[in-house]
Amino acid sequence: MRCEGARAPAFELPGVSDGTQTRLGLTDALADNRAVVLFFYPFDFSPVCATELCAIQNARWFDCTPGLAVWGISPDSTYAHEAFADEYALTFPLLSDHAGAIADAFGVLQASAEDHDRVPERAVFLIDADRVIRYAWASSDLSESPDFGAVKAAIDDLQPDTAGVAPRTISDAHDDGTTDG
Repeated sequence: MRCEGARAPAFELPGVSDGTQTRLGLTDALADNRAVVLFFYPFDFSPVCATELCAIQNARWFDCTPGLAVWGISPDSTYAHEAFADEYALTFPLLSDHAGAIADAFGVLQASAEDHDRVPERAVFLIDADRVIRYAWASSDLSESPDFGAVKAAIDDLQPDTAGVAPRTISDAHDDGTTDG
């Protein structure tokens, strides 16, 4: 796995954003944003992935953190991503790493998992504007989810100008999109 402090590989992948098929590249995203969070996940429509991506959606980091892009990456097709995003009302981009090349470049590709070949570990990378990995977490246990508090803390470390603004946390977000406070 690529570690904190390492340079993230540049890439471009097909994906779905706001219901539209598109291509997104890390270098272009970092030109427009201060940071990108990549969430690698194994499968669209699996119970753990659905729960995890809904928690990310409900936290709405991409809305309440200026200059932050949030992307999900799995080997599923853009058509599966489109249906998955529609089913769960996900508004952040989902990218298709069908061949597993990007998961491999980040060091989180498993040869096989749950009777499927070339499946990414569940992983999170926070990448700053200089393409430096500022936070990295991965688990080959597909039922394990990242510590969202640690991810948010790493995001907050990149956001020195948001002092005094109460950040929303995963625990603040409810399934219906409302929050506490």
